[in-house]
Amino acid sequence: MSNNPTPGKCQGKPILGWFFFLITVAAVFGLGLLFASIMERRDEAKIRPPMVKIDKFEADNTKWSENWPRQHASYREMDDDTTRTKFGGAGPIDYLADTTANVILFAGYGFSKDYLQARGHTYAVEDITQTGRNNGKLPATCWTCKSPDVPRLMAQFGKKKVANPDDASLQELAVAGAGDFYSKKWNDFKDDITHPIGCLDCHEPDTMKLRVSRPALIEAFKRQGKDVNKVSHQEMRTLVCAQCHVEYYFKGKGKYLTFPWDQGTTPEAMEAYYNDADFKDWTHAISKTPMIKMQHPDYEVYSTGIHAFRGVSCADCHMPYRSEGGAKFSDHHLQSPLLNISNSCAVCHRWSEDETRSRVEDIQTKNAQGRARAERAIAFAHFDIAACMQIGVTDEQINSVRQLVRSAQMNWDYVAANNGMGFHSPQECMRILTKAIEKAQEARIQAARLLATYGYVKEVVYPDYSTKEKAQTLIKTFIAGNAPDLLNGYKVQ
Repeated sequence: MSNNPTPGKCQGKPILGWFFFLITVAAVFGLGLLFASIMERRDEAKIRPPMVKIDKFEADNTKWSENWPRQHASYREMDDDTTRTKFGGAGPIDYLADTTANVILFAGYGFSKDYLQARGHTYAVEDITQTGRNNGKLPATCWTCKSPDVPRLMAQFGKKKVANPDDASLQELAVAGAGDFYSKKWNDFKDDITHPIGCLDCHEPDTMKLRVSRPALIEAFKRQGKDVNKVSHQEMRTLVCAQCHVEYYFKGKGKYLTFPWDQGTTPEAMEAYYNDADFKDWTHAISKTPMIKMQHPDYEVYSTGIHAFRGVSCADCHMPYRSEGGAKFSDHHLQSPLLNISNSCAVCHRWSEDETRSRVEDIQTKNAQGRARAERAIAFAHFDIAACMQIGVTDEQINSVRQLVRSAQMNWDYVAANNGMGFHSPQECMRILTKAIEKAQEARIQAARLLATYGYVKEVVYPDYSTKEKAQTLIKTFIAGNAPDLLNGYKVQ
């Protein structure tokens, strides 16, 4: 019997060997490329010490760009002021033309003359300098949130009050010098404040650690028994925004910037605070009611919403991460998440962009409808009070009605003045708008009863304020003392 193998039985083995050899070589080569890519990306992502030393008072954002070019490049994208969403965007929307009831609601106050949506941070100094509300007589306090020059200037005053100013942080110096800064006039610093909101406002230059640079937030936390410097990094990604995106007022003759949070951050708590202090921003030109103007309580509204409950920060949505090569960094193009859904909303919400946008706009539309109803009721309430004055109702009789209108408008403005058209906390915003409507309608009912005691039982003649121009002309008649007849010629018998 032959010992030779069966012909053809092992002929495939050399081919099989070469096949496995080539597969192994390809795998090793692929793993090598993967390893090299990983190492390259790690190197790109490595946080390196700043190449250029930045002074702790450096307000010029371009100086910071030498160390942080990606962040600065994205920050400069805010120069585009043409972006729009259904209810916002970066463009200077004229709120008075868009919602003419605003002219009536702010009658006798600067916001009835000029009220534009703020553009991006890169326009902060330009916008406040050019606004029609700036008559040149504003206090220096109005500069506070507009420029990194502000904490630097506060720090200069603070150096006189700190034992070792060279060793003190910008935060410590700014807190020490804030009062001196606030007590000055706007024009005192018009040549010194030139840089728009930027790096120094939120970061320490040597480490880029987030920090609060504005005294008002530090002081508000302290009055509540909290230390703003002991919060988590994630919380700080919201608090750097809360330095400015809040309700505030100018306290006392020194116009000291203060957050009215001593009793809480709800509109009820802030209203109680203002009432206890007998504070008013202005007297309404039509109803002679002492009024409160809410600023932009974005932080307060956000704090009651689902995103805050889940630990989502402002930066998570408005400054989502970008990746370039192996570098991951926060996008400093602050804008509506609806303009960047894939990087912002889609990180958590696995819906299509169209569905995400539709859901958000549906929430906003409902809040806009509630807001419009409140605006109409409050505007008419101001005219109802004016009608009562025309018929001869005394201040003593009408003051309770004025208190209702003051409360109604403050609650409406708590929603209207915050960004996002109610989206940051939809249920809370609808609750507050409902309360505003209820108070305004109660004021109107009480005013109607007062008119009835003087024999007037018909409807008040409400003037036409359907355009910005008509509304502004109408306000001037009340200020001049020749207001239109709201009683259709009725005279008390």
